[in-house]
Amino acid sequence: MNNTNSLRGEIGPREGAKESVRDYWNSESCGESYAVTQEGFDLSAQEVARYRLEPYILNFAKFAEGFERDILEVGVGMGADHLNWSLSSPKSLTGVDLTPRAIDFTEKRFARAGRHTNVRIADAECLPFADGSFDIVYSWGVMHHSPNTRACIEEAARVLRTGGVARVMVYHKWSIVGLMLWVRYALLQGRPTRSMADIYSHHLESPGTKAYSKSDAQKMFADAGFRAVKVNVQLSHGDLLEGNVGTRHQGTLLKIAKAVWPRSFLKIVAPNMGLYLLIEAVR
Repeated sequence: MNNTNSLRGEIGPREGAKESVRDYWNSESCGESYAVTQEGFDLSAQEVARYRLEPYILNFAKFAEGFERDILEVGVGMGADHLNWSLSSPKSLTGVDLTPRAIDFTEKRFARAGRHTNVRIADAECLPFADGSFDIVYSWGVMHHSPNTRACIEEAARVLRTGGVARVMVYHKWSIVGLMLWVRYALLQGRPTRSMADIYSHHLESPGTKAYSKSDAQKMFADAGFRAVKVNVQLSHGDLLEGNVGTRHQGTLLKIAKAVWPRSFLKIVAPNMGLYLLIEAVR
């Protein structure tokens, strides 16, 4: 199943847009640059960098709650979070991703760790699982890349059992990252009225990337049938210009900004302008 031809047959509507997303992430998985070390390619180095730059993942995911639960991760990426779910001794662990590259990384990580999971290529807008199959659906930074994010959320609700929980991160519209992109791709280009939706779609990661307000996210999850929806904003390493951020936007301006960026100040005055919306919703 790990081949491009089978995926092209499965992804259904909006195929062109979805193939663009798949091709982007299949050329380099998110965080892959952190696995490139002087000693060679090292998945452990990527995992260390991930939790150093994004330690809040651990508190949000609540991996320990996976014990004896049926867990689905939508968008396994390089498999670091997925491996942590496996360490909680779940009843079952399943992962999906749009790209063969991510599945390959995750399988290699699990083989090295001597752990087991069921990972496969699948479309988050049309999950290949029966209704009420899982207790936990987890997805970090994936659904905002899909052409139909609402369908992804509806599918997460469908495959969850009543009382199950979804923990999902999607991008926040009113963020420091968004402001930086607006300055560069709107204000400095003489287009100050350019919409944030257009800026995110063309200049943040894969084509068509979206970002949402807190109220947008709240409504999408409520409309999908979730209750007790909690939405929190988290400053990201992108907002703070930490790590290998800005790979699509290299230049003198970015180098200067990284050198003088007031990270401590921003943590105090702009905690609600983070790029990440952390959403926990009960089915």
